[in-house]
Amino acid sequence: METLFEFLAILQIASGLFLLWQGIQWLAYVRRRLDTDPGFYAPRTAVLCPCRGMEPGLERVKAHVVIAGKPATSSEKVNNLRVAIEQLPPDFEVLVFVDSDGRPGKTWLHHIVAPLADSRIGATTTMRWFIPNNNSFPNVLLAAWNASVVTMLGGHDRNFCWGGGTAIRRALFEEMGMLDVWQNTFSDDYSLTIAIERTRRQIVFLPECLTPSYVQTDFPSLLEFTNRQIKITRIYRPKMWASAFATHFLFCFTLLLGLVVALDLTIESRPSSQVITLFVLPLLLSAFRGALRVIGVTEALPSSRSEIMAQSWIYVVVTLLVPFLYLLNFFASLFGRRITWRGIQYEIVSPDQTRVLTP
Repeated sequence: METLFEFLAILQIASGLFLLWQGIQWLAYVRRRLDTDPGFYAPRTAVLCPCRGMEPGLERVKAHVVIAGKPATSSEKVNNLRVAIEQLPPDFEVLVFVDSDGRPGKTWLHHIVAPLADSRIGATTTMRWFIPNNNSFPNVLLAAWNASVVTMLGGHDRNFCWGGGTAIRRALFEEMGMLDVWQNTFSDDYSLTIAIERTRRQIVFLPECLTPSYVQTDFPSLLEFTNRQIKITRIYRPKMWASAFATHFLFCFTLLLGLVVALDLTIESRPSSQVITLFVLPLLLSAFRGALRVIGVTEALPSSRSEIMAQSWIYVVVTLLVPFLYLLNFFASLFGRRITWRGIQYEIVSPDQTRVLTP
């Protein structure tokens, strides 16, 4: 058992060093983007924000409200977007999708739209950064869980659209037939990602457009949200899901095995310093990656820097618990295809077929 742990721990350390190097590259990409002038491209743009009823803060926003009605063969969010886009006048050249809980900065819209001047770009996208309203454990765990997603996006060709912050030229959106695709789909962003990938165009991640979102949750809501995200991933991106499942399983198994081995050595009064060192090193590397995220995000969100720095321990220390939450999410996602979202229950039969179960 000790030999098995040492072998697995060395694998985790090697993996941790590789991920740390990727984290350094991610930070370098963030800084390059922050030094990039967005340009002057500013076409007429429609900002689409799907909601379910009135949400806090939206009363301060000047907007045209469209009542979409109940969904029949898609998620309510997708249905809301479809109906709104169908009613847009033809002179809107760019579509920007946002979430109602996001709090983007004043120049956010220009920065996310301007790169679309390059026709080789299929879409620009960003990601949310959760800031807990208080330090209750569900809040900080959700913030740490989400933080790890931010570094999945970068200066590479494996980016995916995030539904809370994505811009696309309307001509391309219509060329791909997205309104037809969205007729029966559950996920707006994964289906959009798949369609763009088929055109062989880039999805460009814009860290300068990271979107703060203030989080207030409890344990049931935490599990509902995180389980839903992973179950959607299993259906729409099975290879990504399988790879992440294996990665998190090995990490958690290695740490738990290390605890058993260290306890066994202590009981037998045998030296355990080597085992403890191998146990701690993967955790240290994970904490270093968390620190790199905080550095990059505070540089990208100067207006939220003081709030993020005051809670930086969440993204460095609590992140060590995140693989265990992910592992719980992965196991939960193995069972069934039913999802409850905003009080409506769905069954995702396939990426192209959704059943609405709530009358």
